[in-house]
Amino acid sequence: MFGLEDALAVLVVALALDGFVGDPPWLWRRLPHPVALFGRLIGLLDRRLNDPALPEASRRARGFAAAVVIAGVPAVIAAAVQGALLLLPWPLGPLAVATVAAVFLAQRSLYDHVAAVADALAGEGLEAARVAVSHVVGRDPAALDETGIARAAIETTAESFCDGIVAPAFWFALFGLPGIVAYKAINTADSMIGHKTPRHAAFGFAAARLDDLVNLIPARIAGALIVLVSPLTKASPAAVARTMLRDAPHHPSPNAGWPEAAMASALGVAVLGPTVYDGEVYPKPWLNAAGRRIMTAGDIRRGLDLLVAACLLQALILVALSWL
Repeated sequence: MFGLEDALAVLVVALALDGFVGDPPWLWRRLPHPVALFGRLIGLLDRRLNDPALPEASRRARGFAAAVVIAGVPAVIAAAVQGALLLLPWPLGPLAVATVAAVFLAQRSLYDHVAAVADALAGEGLEAARVAVSHVVGRDPAALDETGIARAAIETTAESFCDGIVAPAFWFALFGLPGIVAYKAINTADSMIGHKTPRHAAFGFAAARLDDLVNLIPARIAGALIVLVSPLTKASPAAVARTMLRDAPHHPSPNAGWPEAAMASALGVAVLGPTVYDGEVYPKPWLNAAGRRIMTAGDIRRGLDLLVAACLLQALILVALSWL
């Protein structure tokens, strides 16, 4: 193990590696991505433990046990890997840890996937944009027009800034590889079984609540970072902060509203609102309701500019903290 100062320095290297290299396709075509392995574990536990014939209380108890296994087993393995890597001579050990940590960060992949939506929307037409946005959101792409695609891309940029960048970095800073790995396992579990469907409402309850807990602080940090870089879009940080504080609590998620409301205000657009999943319209409140409701590929690109600026600001803050 290493102290907070060393963890922050290693984290800065990991963020740099992820920002410049990302997830090399040639590597993950040959090896299973760790997040895919988490998915296999979650699927196995879901099949073995989630018995629809059991009472709700029993299914919740089994879901709690599954959440402990989902977070605990990868964390224990990560602790062993980190201990082994830190036995390497300096600086190879810390560099190896940073390389592993970079696998669980998503700066480059998030940017590339969202940029592909903007490029398709601007140059290839609506159908190509629907295909591109289907890779980053779970809603029905066939129901999305140009504005719907742009809105979905902006929302996922903001929310994934927390889930894919700020939160993993936060938990690595506190607990090293076990922290970042446990976070990604929990986040994957929430995306797979943390839904209020008949099958998962009880069994996935613990995974969903645990995901809410581990994102509680990072979501607010992510929102604050977007507020701080909002002058990039000629927005007032004070006005963006006010909108975030006012609208974030109205989001169905206790966490996603913070970065989403901040980005909506910084871009001058309204996000969330009625959303279609599996052919059914879900009424959701608007965030920054006074903002524009017509959006284009240009708005997606301005959101990506905010993403890059917020990532750079986070890195600068981490460098400064490591020096203190």
